[in-house]
Amino acid sequence: MKLVVFGATGNVGQQVVKQALEQGHEVTGFARNPLKLDIKHPKLTLFQGDVMDSARVEQALQGQDIVVCTLGSGKKLSGTVRSQGTQNIILAMKKCGMKRLICQTTLGLGESWGSLNFYWKYIMFGFILRNVFADHQQQEETVQNSGLEWTIIRPAAFIDGVRTGQYRHGFPGTDKTSKLKITPADVADFILKQLVNDFYLYQAPSLSY
Repeated sequence: MKLVVFGATGNVGQQVVKQALEQGHEVTGFARNPLKLDIKHPKLTLFQGDVMDSARVEQALQGQDIVVCTLGSGKKLSGTVRSQGTQNIILAMKKCGMKRLICQTTLGLGESWGSLNFYWKYIMFGFILRNVFADHQQQEETVQNSGLEWTIIRPAAFIDGVRTGQYRHGFPGTDKTSKLKITPADVADFILKQLVNDFYLYQAPSLSY
């Protein structure tokens, strides 16, 4: 399978690229500075580009089967790279006749808000990361209204660690028992499972330990 990963040098993006290659997929890693990926593989194509550049996005989609969007803003706590970048990806996908989009956002959006504790609701997303959260909200709306075959992944806070394959997914917002943390490696593991499983098509499953 051929997939293009937008945000390929981010925490989750790097893991998606690495694990996808291990599984035998052909991967195009799209990033502003793809050399940061520091992975060499015969089935990996590094694609330099800015997701705000519609022409470059469309070029990266040529010949691809699936789009994985793991866009982030690095250490910046403002901006609209997620929402606007995802909008550009969606428009390009439609031009290229592509259908399948897997997009990573964050736990706390939509009905998953109920799974958060006080700290995440009112300190992190209510104050420190409020702009990031708003950008993710707009991103999700754009994906859900895209008309594409989408799945949104809502992971909890990232922690260091390896892929375990042992995590909870698809739990309801009324569930308050999750640990509100997960490794990027396990997020990538779950994302790649969606390549061959339509169980969460048109859904936004939560993901956490």
